[in-house]
Amino acid sequence: MKLRTGVLSGLLLMALAAPHAVAAADDYPQRQIKIIVPFPAGAGPDQVARMLGQYLQERFGQTVVIENRAGALGSIGAQEVARSAPDGYTLLMGTNTTQAANVAMLKNLPYDPATDFAPIIRTVTTAMVLIVKPDFPAKDLTQFMEYAHAHPNLTAGYGSGASQISIGQLQSRGGLSVIAASYRGVPQAVTDVMGGAINLAFADFSLAIPQMKGGTLRGIGVTSPARNELTPDLPSLAEAMPGFEATIWYGLLAPAGTPAPVINKLYAESAKFLAMPSTREKLASVGVIVSPMAPDEFGGFIRSEITRWTADAKAAGIEAK
Repeated sequence: MKLRTGVLSGLLLMALAAPHAVAAADDYPQRQIKIIVPFPAGAGPDQVARMLGQYLQERFGQTVVIENRAGALGSIGAQEVARSAPDGYTLLMGTNTTQAANVAMLKNLPYDPATDFAPIIRTVTTAMVLIVKPDFPAKDLTQFMEYAHAHPNLTAGYGSGASQISIGQLQSRGGLSVIAASYRGVPQAVTDVMGGAINLAFADFSLAIPQMKGGTLRGIGVTSPARNELTPDLPSLAEAMPGFEATIWYGLLAPAGTPAPVINKLYAESAKFLAMPSTREKLASVGVIVSPMAPDEFGGFIRSEITRWTADAKAAGIEAK
């Protein structure tokens, strides 16, 4: 009898709480929203987050703050969101690094990318560019392969899982000998390429394209499996190294347990933003392509990406650190 009373009491509490939960979701948001970007300011995820954040701020009438928490291949910022209250007020602009590659890159990853987050929407896809200084002896992909074979131990900087795996693919698929140097983020590696401290790096399109147009960097090839629509004159690295691929993506996520109505509201508004022609133009200008996925589809995609990036890391000979 006590058990039955307890069950009835529990059901009563749930019934009383349900309307409140719905009302809370209907009223969301009622205060400032924070989007954590687990990479430095200026990186691709940061630029996308700031565009989306500005739109959400205008739509919701509440301040949307972008906070950069870089380090440890994005795991510092991702962990903070995973441990935040599941109320929709702390979000993550995650990437293939934080939500997939880190499973293979980092020992004792402090979060589970498949279960500790509620996917909201995949926003964009993009690739990286293998970049060097303008005075680098090789002018194109063919010359780069010849030069790199003749000059082993070129130095290559990385600041994300995708860029580290790409360096590994230079070795595993291209037969090149390079020395990988770790950076807090990709922008720092790019800065050292321009300064001559290292020979090359893999840079997000958002970082590489403006520098290439300005003549401060030269692009050798892209990491997408075929030539990218944004840089049709730049070859795919797979043209010289069959099987080379590192397609990257960004997406908005919340802590696991965030109410579905809140997730759905964030998805609906974000999808509207991505569907706008002006948004597509702005995002293309920073080297990313609008590629939305709804919450359920995005969740399944993340699980498949964990498998893919783990296999890529293994093939590249990368061991978790």
